[in-house]
Amino acid sequence: MGAPTLDAVTIGNALVDVIAEAPESFLVEEGLTKASMMLVDAARSAHLYGRLTGAVQASGGSAANTSHGLASLGGRAGFVGKIAADDLGRAFAEDLARVGVRFYPGATSTTEPTGRCVIVVTPDGQRTMSTFLGASSLLEPADVTPDGVRSGAVLFLEGYLFDRDAAKEAFRVAAAHAHAAGRKVALTLSDSFCVERHREDFLALVRDEVDLLFANEHELCALYETDLDAALARLAGECSHAAVTRSADGSVLLWEGRRVVVPAEPVARVVDATGAGDLYAAGFLYGYTRGWDAAACGRLAGIAAAEVISHVGPRPLVSLATLIPPDLR
Repeated sequence: MGAPTLDAVTIGNALVDVIAEAPESFLVEEGLTKASMMLVDAARSAHLYGRLTGAVQASGGSAANTSHGLASLGGRAGFVGKIAADDLGRAFAEDLARVGVRFYPGATSTTEPTGRCVIVVTPDGQRTMSTFLGASSLLEPADVTPDGVRSGAVLFLEGYLFDRDAAKEAFRVAAAHAHAAGRKVALTLSDSFCVERHREDFLALVRDEVDLLFANEHELCALYETDLDAALARLAGECSHAAVTRSADGSVLLWEGRRVVVPAEPVARVVDATGAGDLYAAGFLYGYTRGWDAAACGRLAGIAAAEVISHVGPRPLVSLATLIPPDLR
């Protein structure tokens, strides 16, 4: 099939993020579950947007953030997603081009506008997301091109996209293209509520298709409906590599039968946890696609995550390449 031209190609929701800080009382008034992701319709999204002040707008979506972070590290990244022919869709595509991410768009939606995610950041840095998926949720197998998938050494799948059967099938088709070309398949579980909705599908995907799993400890425990130690043991029997994040407790990596604990990188103040997992995955994939060992992959992943949680927004404010320690270059 030839050598890959990119480090990773990610597949996920093509969204424009609207991020604003608000007090805890805002969550109570709006009936929002703290630190969760809730799917909303266009009217609810517009209502929340209208109540927030000082919002920052940027193209986003979990997998797109990972591609952005990988490019910021000096890696080569691509993204597969679905947009509409509207202002937000054009802004999304232009932003990917600006940061050097290759965009493999599906057929342009004619029925739904480009999606938007309203992210409320409380004073403790936790983010609560209300997502109008719009066009992004309409991704289907025909939108996933074999050449696009095969261009990456790793295919990275975003769990948030799992809410429609057509998208689930698109994941299966993409994974088949990747493995046929000798590529690796990675999955991020994305959110505990997402896991609860799709546990059986995720379990089957991890067992049958996934070579590298990303999750936080709550998502992994939700997947296997047990405690962390037992969940790690279950996962080790189904997946050769995994990265399980534990916030201030760092991360636990499963690496071909071994467990490797990597401490968290120091952060003076957690301002906004939006994008922490996305950028962790970017740092990890950078090392993974270069043949680094587990500790080095986890270390760079932690550095990338630490940068993004120190400010508002899911994208780094500095070139992540400048933060790679000399001993990892």
